[in-house]
Amino acid sequence: MNARCITVLKPGLETTVQELPGRIGYLEQGFPVSGPFDKWSFRQANLLAGNPRDTAALECQFLGPTLRFDCDATVAVTGADMRPKLDGEPAAMWRSLPVRAGQVLELAAAYSGARGYVAVSGGIDTPVVLGSRAVFHMARVGGQALARDQVLPLGPPPSGAGDILAVPEASRPPFSTDKTWQIEALAGPNDDWLDPASVEMFFSADWSVQAKSNRTGIRLSGPQFAFAGRALDKSSDHGQDPSNIIDHGYPLGAVNLAGQTPIILVNDAPSTGGFINPFTVASAAFWKLAQAKPGDVLRFRRIDREEAGRLRAALETVTSAGVAVRV
Repeated sequence: MNARCITVLKPGLETTVQELPGRIGYLEQGFPVSGPFDKWSFRQANLLAGNPRDTAALECQFLGPTLRFDCDATVAVTGADMRPKLDGEPAAMWRSLPVRAGQVLELAAAYSGARGYVAVSGGIDTPVVLGSRAVFHMARVGGQALARDQVLPLGPPPSGAGDILAVPEASRPPFSTDKTWQIEALAGPNDDWLDPASVEMFFSADWSVQAKSNRTGIRLSGPQFAFAGRALDKSSDHGQDPSNIIDHGYPLGAVNLAGQTPIILVNDAPSTGGFINPFTVASAAFWKLAQAKPGDVLRFRRIDREEAGRLRAALETVTSAGVAVRV
């Protein structure tokens, strides 16, 4: 057994190893980027554990795992409030937690938010597959969701004094308290396939997250779309349904319109297909998609590329080293 490792006592619901920047350079071969859905929470967990911010850690979906530490380590839990306990006692989130060999960390069902993150000093040291440890669970690329009794190897502990750190509330992701999320999005690339009134409707309507949503796509329920003339009078190469278009590339974050169902293509999504993408969610808003539960409402705010760039830069700043403070 690896001298530094964790044993999975209960796996939770599709708990996976994720890493940044994900699996880059393999889209044309059908392998998505993957990586953590909520980069904000993921990176802050790593910093609290004493790791470089993009080190491999665990992403927990809706129901967290129970883990036994087989070595001394520093752990941090961020993201969705899964009410962590250490040896049965409540443990604080958003701060460094020293653990000793034999101690058990237990995460429950998400009380608020949808995805939690567990980072451990040294990082999860699973094999690198196609340049990344990030798991694409549906195809078992880079591994699969955690299983009972699985042993997770850890990397060497990071150097340093092991200060106890905490992320101030003002630097944490501001989770919705009313099940409604404002999502920044851009028009395009295929917004001209919709009637102009439908473009405006998208940015003014309430959209409910369907239960049939995951790391591949967030399915939405809401009003019906009307299509522009080019979608109704087109060559047969584009398919029969007005939302069909000749196969083309999908940007990450595309709002893929399959008939009348908008599907936001996220971390494990395909990179090409034959549906229009009238809108694209800004990368800086992905963390909110990650934390929205089925039944939550998304309201889209229209932005341009310049604002999307500013939002991304701001998120990079808040997830950089130096946000956490010593306690």
